[in-house]
Amino acid sequence: MKRKVSNPLALAVLSYLTNGPMHRYDLVRTLEANGDGRSVNFNPASVYMVVEQLVKAGFIEEHEKLRTGGYPERTTYVLTSAGRQEWHDWLRSLIADPQHEFPQFVLGLSLIAALEPDDVVALLRERRGRVEAMRSEARTAMEGTLAAGLHPLFQVDEDYRLALMDAELGFIDGLIAKITDAETGWAGPWAAHLAQVRARAGEDGDGNG
Repeated sequence: MKRKVSNPLALAVLSYLTNGPMHRYDLVRTLEANGDGRSVNFNPASVYMVVEQLVKAGFIEEHEKLRTGGYPERTTYVLTSAGRQEWHDWLRSLIADPQHEFPQFVLGLSLIAALEPDDVVALLRERRGRVEAMRSEARTAMEGTLAAGLHPLFQVDEDYRLALMDAELGFIDGLIAKITDAETGWAGPWAAHLAQVRARAGEDGDGNG
């Protein structure tokens, strides 16, 4: 289904507006305070742009203009009935319908055969160390918020990230083993294949010179 506003940031904005009227600066502060940068890319300018897109699409509308102290006048926004329905349908779809995504690591893996096996093993071990550090940091942060009294319901996204990192660590370990196994490892045939490819490429170059 093609949405009028497809930027994932728009769903976050719609979600926060289900709690009541907010102006754009409050939306930015709420996104920052809740650590939503881990799930969606945003900055103040992009939040303001998405608000305008949602207004144009008829999903939110101006509620009132407020002036506090010497600050410039600020406009608060609320969901329209169409916006509430869009939020409801979009969120349900994200949870129920798996989508084909394009992680950068998958792209690298699809092209990995062009590198020397020893280089790949070194790179995988480097990545493993970084993922392990990220996992440790994420787990420490999650344990801290839970100890502070936050209900686990509000940490299910972090649980999912940790599960993905656990799966990636297992995958990396398995791939390294497949490459380096003393009896069945891919390293020997892989290196031989690359040598043949480069030899053919050299011959083609000589022939075209």
